Amino acid sequence: MNPLALSLILTTLLAGTLITMMSSHWLTAWMGLEMNMLTMIPILMKTTNPRSTEAATKYFMTQATASMMLMMALTINLMYSGQWSIMKMTNPVASNVALMALMTKLGSAPFHFWVPEVTQGVELTSGMILLTWQKLAPMSLLYQMATYTNTNLVYLSGLLSILIGGWGGLNQTQLRKILAYSSISHMGWMLIILPFNPTLTLLNLAIYILLTLSIFMILANTLTTSMSSLTLMWNKTPAMTIMLMTTLLSLGGLPPLSGFTPKWLMIHELTKNNSIIMPLTMATMTLLNMYFYMRLIYYSSLTILPSTNNMKMTWQFTNTKHTMMLPTLITLSNMLLPLTPMISMLE
Repeated sequence: MNPLALSLILTTLLAGTLITMMSSHWLTAWMGLEMNMLTMIPILMKTTNPRSTEAATKYFMTQATASMMLMMALTINLMYSGQWSIMKMTNPVASNVALMALMTKLGSAPFHFWVPEVTQGVELTSGMILLTWQKLAPMSLLYQMATYTNTNLVYLSGLLSILIGGWGGLNQTQLRKILAYSSISHMGWMLIILPFNPTLTLLNLAIYILLTLSIFMILANTLTTSMSSLTLMWNKTPAMTIMLMTTLLSLGGLPPLSGFTPKWLMIHELTKNNSIIMPLTMATMTLLNMYFYMRLIYYSSLTILPSTNNMKMTWQFTNTKHTMMLPTLITLSNMLLPLTPMISMLE
């Protein structure tokens, strides 16, 4: 892609997200979402092939439908309340329709169907933007209208997302699809804690983005897109393999890594609100995610490509990609747990 066009597209993407995040008026927030959606299309089609075209078409159709649902909800709310304020979504019909539209944009169940297909059809960098940056704008709107959301609908969507995110990733061999199902599962955790403590939703989102960025950057650096090619990683880049292993464990939420922090605080918050069955169900269903993370760790770290000697492969080209941000991301992805007391005081 032309560097000038790419810089213009990325600037518009940034502007659209910031407009939505800083808006208190539904119309400007909706305009920011539209800017976001339209600039995402050329990013998904960065490499022109039938698969990326199909992925961009699916993305556009789904997001356009969600945008129209959101506009319908805003119009209904305007008719009944006479105002455009995001914090005043008082009409229950408008609130439910807006919630479903934002769930579709986030890719949470039962509106998750587009996420694995779109992520699989695009490049790793495009998939990284889709699963990280594109969550910011809809989540900021959900955060603002958290007091007016239908809690039963949020709980149902959250539990379905955790279940489908774990179940759908079990039989996958493509890493982008696995990370897409992982995203669906994490969206479920964020939605369920939203009515209790919206700040914890933002904390979970921030740590999820850190972890997903780290994994995508490792995969892009080693040009790995499937589980079968993970077996080559130990011979090529053993340090990257260890980083991938610890980041996957952190994504699964194992202590003493950073990914354990939001799960720990969420389970604590839910039990503090006399909800015992909900966190137990969530933690049990998350074991499905842990299973396919362990599969990835097994393929990358515990299997070595058969060779006649123990020397490093000399036929591989020297990797010239820069990894300036990767050490910082890996450190944040694995070593934030000691800051948990300070984080819990900030809530």
